Amino acid sequence: MTDDHPPAAGQSSGADARPPGPDAGVPGPDAEAEWSRAVKVLDGATEICLACHVRPDGDALGSMLAVAHALRARATAAQGGTAQGGRAQDGTAQGSTAQDGTTGQDGTTGQDSTTGQDSAGERPAAAARVVASFGDLPFEIPRILRFLPGADLLSPPDAFPERPQVMVTFDAASVDRLGILQARACQADELIVLDHHASNTRFGTVNLIDPTAAATAVLAFDLIRRMGVEISRDIALGLYAGLVTDTGSFKYSTTSPQVHQLAARLLQTGIEPGKVAHELWDRSPFGFLGLLSTVLGRAQLEPAGAAGHGLVWATVTRGDRAAHGLPFEVAESVIDVVRRADEADVAVVLKEDDDGCWQVSARSKGRADVGRACVALGGGGHPLAAGFTAHGTAAEVMTALREQLATGPGGPAAAGRPGAAGGPGAADGGR
Repeated sequence: MTDDHPPAAGQSSGADARPPGPDAGVPGPDAEAEWSRAVKVLDGATEICLACHVRPDGDALGSMLAVAHALRARATAAQGGTAQGGRAQDGTAQGSTAQDGTTGQDGTTGQDSTTGQDSAGERPAAAARVVASFGDLPFEIPRILRFLPGADLLSPPDAFPERPQVMVTFDAASVDRLGILQARACQADELIVLDHHASNTRFGTVNLIDPTAAATAVLAFDLIRRMGVEISRDIALGLYAGLVTDTGSFKYSTTSPQVHQLAARLLQTGIEPGKVAHELWDRSPFGFLGLLSTVLGRAQLEPAGAAGHGLVWATVTRGDRAAHGLPFEVAESVIDVVRRADEADVAVVLKEDDDGCWQVSARSKGRADVGRACVALGGGGHPLAAGFTAHGTAAEVMTALREQLATGPGGPAAAGRPGAAGGPGAADGGR
């Protein structure tokens, strides 16, 4: 399950929604200043609104729910007159900031190893009102993510304040990935963007963006530590779901020693990795088997495609899903089967949504940059995993995509070509 789905056609890229924060998303002291500012903004807020991208995956929803649990725990502690901080369950310090902005052994920004205080000393916890949502209507938690604790923390998007005092977004590379909550983000007094996509447009007033992070969950973990909140089992479960989703259960190249160390810390809270894997990957309605048979039966292999690296592609139509009574979300995992073809470096699945638009997922094994190709077609993502939204016939969409895959980084832009929708940066992708 991945996040490579751009917003509905007709929405802007969101790059001009608000000016970027100062030197956002860059390493070093400037990044550390952004982290400090984010914590200060959250500390002073009386209302904090959280939002992840539409059609959330495990990284988006898991990271948001983890932070929501942390904020609720901090509010409870504040009402009791004490700030929740000090040391995490594994005995390490939390809530402090790095002196040099380096990466710690657990895959997060390094922190002081002594106290749970920030540079200003003891920090009071804030008992802020917390609202969490995502911009889909109908508002439904994806079936495979309903095991995550915190459904009671979620509200439908129409309950979101028109002008949030502080808004935090998760795993959204551009403001239009927030769906109907885009307007709220543009009206927020402070907008904190938490994301790991290289295509992020840096649309916040505070941008916590690290394209080297394996998942947004890594950044969410760092934020929770900096707020001085202990990592509970519920927090850990959301973060772990995000981590395993965007590393492909630790199969992808973003899996580092630090990723495994962070996973170990989360597992120490008592979560069961086998149960998480079962919910995310090892279950589906019986009708999915019939759908998969139909889709794979018409998959196409083009050995000369993608500049000679090989291309395999398939389509999942509304009719395919209707024949088996399946919602759109079940089509998400088809790409994980199609990409297994040895003869192709690039795999693509065109999924027709309920409005008749194609939600295109693209994956590369390393030779082709599908992120560049998808950005050219109005989408975005990573070099190895990306996506875009398109109109027209499947043949038109594939013609446009083939052209981009056949060119290098300096290839022609795709604005106005068949199948293109939105603008550069209009989508984000995930592993």
